[in-house]
Amino acid sequence: MNILIVGAGGREHTLAWKLKQSPLCEKLFIAPGNAGTAQCGTNLQIATTAFEELAKASKQHKIDLLLVGPEEPLVKGIYDFFKNDPATAHIQVIGPSAEASLLEGSKAYAKAFMQRHQVPTAVYREFTVDNFDEGLAYIKSHTLPIVLKADGLAAGKGVLICKSYLEASAEFDLMIHRHKFGEAGNKVVIEEFLTGIEMSVFALTDGKDFVLLPEAKDYKRVGEGDTGLNTGGMGAVSPLPFFDEALKQKILDRIVKPTIDGLHNDGLNYHGFVFFGLMITPQLEPMVIEYNCRMGDPETEVVIPRITNDLLDILQAMSQQRLHEIKIVTDPRAAATIVAVSGGYPGYYEKGKTIDGIEAEKNNGETIVFHSGTTSKDGAVMTNGGRVLAVTSFGTDIADAVHKSKERLIDIYFDDINYRRDIGFEFVEKN
Repeated sequence: MNILIVGAGGREHTLAWKLKQSPLCEKLFIAPGNAGTAQCGTNLQIATTAFEELAKASKQHKIDLLLVGPEEPLVKGIYDFFKNDPATAHIQVIGPSAEASLLEGSKAYAKAFMQRHQVPTAVYREFTVDNFDEGLAYIKSHTLPIVLKADGLAAGKGVLICKSYLEASAEFDLMIHRHKFGEAGNKVVIEEFLTGIEMSVFALTDGKDFVLLPEAKDYKRVGEGDTGLNTGGMGAVSPLPFFDEALKQKILDRIVKPTIDGLHNDGLNYHGFVFFGLMITPQLEPMVIEYNCRMGDPETEVVIPRITNDLLDILQAMSQQRLHEIKIVTDPRAAATIVAVSGGYPGYYEKGKTIDGIEAEKNNGETIVFHSGTTSKDGAVMTNGGRVLAVTSFGTDIADAVHKSKERLIDIYFDDINYRRDIGFEFVEKN
């Protein structure tokens, strides 16, 4: 099979690394890719939302399967674009339709979906400029802290946790009247604050059947001890020690199955990954914080390496409605990834820094370096984004895996490199 992966981050490098191992994979292309994906296949300098160019390249390279990594092309309708063109309709597209992608593209849509299908989530209401005063009154009557979410895509920055009524009212005004998050904040979802521990659960579905993938937890805050600004993700670990059979069954029965059944009953075209962002309450009750219509990043960097199956075989089974035949086999070892970022991220940062030490092998192949924001220039690998690379290691437990990733990062250098040294801290025993 000839495969085209859409995207340029660590998630896409991980998927390329895994798919390249399949004997079913003949040619592999990545658009636009990075310096790491170039080692797995051929990069095509095409933007992720340039659908006409992607379709042209798909015809030129006789693509059989299109795997879409990031959310923007999905929300903007890449599935529909390919399926509505007779010249590309035969291509297996791994990703939901534009309507189904609203599960991520619109917080209000996702909330209504959960309410309709009785999926447990935080109590909420939605507001626009037309009922702004009603929104202010709702804020003042709400318990603290209170969560404000921009309805649309806001590059992971559209969620605010406010600890005072003054802060919540001011942010609500900035979102609605001052367009703090652009059009994404034209509608604001206001919901209760949930306490507990966050985790990520992933499924692959054809819109009717599904398989559950390994679970993970990521770390959004830039600073150690979960302090500082939110980022796209500073690291992730898998599996989670508290994810026992009882909790797994709760999540399957109350969240995953009702969601997949809801997609089917609503007649949504959904052929791809579903990301369930969950809060596990102190009473061990799972609640949905958000849906994503694709794999997470950096969770992909620990989830996909732990799957020992041929990933392409799984994707083909999904496209051919044979998911019921698939049994996911998981590596029993723990995996941990640490993301190295540019100095200043998630604020201002510079690009074009030379990266040294990235090619060296260490830990007998138990450590893999996945590229995120990188590019090649004159034979050197350079930084080209805020999140630069993710170092994933296997270990006997989370502590061991984290140690190996930190050990590998000692040998990697670029000017103003920054990374968290406490990934997985709550699962590591203190001596």
